[in-house]
Amino acid sequence: MAKKQKLLTVSHVTRKYGDDFSLQDIDFTLLGTCKMALAGETGSGKSTLLKIIGGLLEPDEGTVIFQNERVFGPDHQLVPGHPKIAYLSQHFDLPKFLRVEQVLSYSNYMSRKQAAIIFSVCRIDHLLTRKTDQLSGGERQRIAIARLLIAKPKLLLLDEPYSNLDPVLKNVLKAVIDEISTKLKLSVILVSHDSADTLSWADKIIVMKSGKIIQHGVPYEIYEKPVDEYVAGLFGEYTSLSPILLKRLGIKSKHKMIIRPEKISIRKSKSKISTGKIVSVNYFGSHYELEVLYHRNILKSFVSENTYIVGDVVKIEINK
Repeated sequence: MAKKQKLLTVSHVTRKYGDDFSLQDIDFTLLGTCKMALAGETGSGKSTLLKIIGGLLEPDEGTVIFQNERVFGPDHQLVPGHPKIAYLSQHFDLPKFLRVEQVLSYSNYMSRKQAAIIFSVCRIDHLLTRKTDQLSGGERQRIAIARLLIAKPKLLLLDEPYSNLDPVLKNVLKAVIDEISTKLKLSVILVSHDSADTLSWADKIIVMKSGKIIQHGVPYEIYEKPVDEYVAGLFGEYTSLSPILLKRLGIKSKHKMIIRPEKISIRKSKSKISTGKIVSVNYFGSHYELEVLYHRNILKSFVSENTYIVGDVVKIEINK
């Protein structure tokens, strides 16, 4: 198997905002064609990092190397960034009162056939003769992405692309972004707050908190083996069980454990061993969420079909 080439290397990138760090000693490498998500709470440094990679901001320390060339920001060159890195802000804009085909023609470095592939992937073929002030938010987003793609970038940076989109338009855009990587062989780094946007899409996830990377891995590792409750909470429901509670449930551990609801099984029981009481039943469409009171702790469990009511006594088992 051929060794993957380094596409992007971020080394010891640090940026200060007053006396506080926006970013502190950020290090990671992107190999080959990759889909990477940056996750974290608001103010964790995700967007700042994305702008530094794109060359829109200067780091106080550290370097960004793309395809063996350093990426410089506005303090070092008139046109900041790298010509093969494309960045789309969540607050992008399109020229007003022009037809979509006019907007796209100004940035087009491709043949008509190549551009047609981009328009098809972005699902905008039917919008080319429409004016930009006659578009929905989702359509504008896809056209803005297409305008970047026809300049032939190798890396696409997207800052919160799904914000302010209703579920239907969001699903269309998610399919477009997925095809950009798979069909066009383009690397994408995406910032998102929603775990559903990243877990099923990303090859790698970087989790940030207070300007630092606190976990970096494949989606399975991030979800199943979060380093702490902060990471666990970003990617779904969980219950934190102490060693005492774990022992009562038949698990020996010197440390507390983070357990996802799908790992907790319950069944009706008349026994008093490892039993709890149902205190809440919530319907979420694809599943029911049951909240169980167990030794003054609330445990959550998912079931596909509900046969429980509030007050039922249930036996609790952990899927080891």
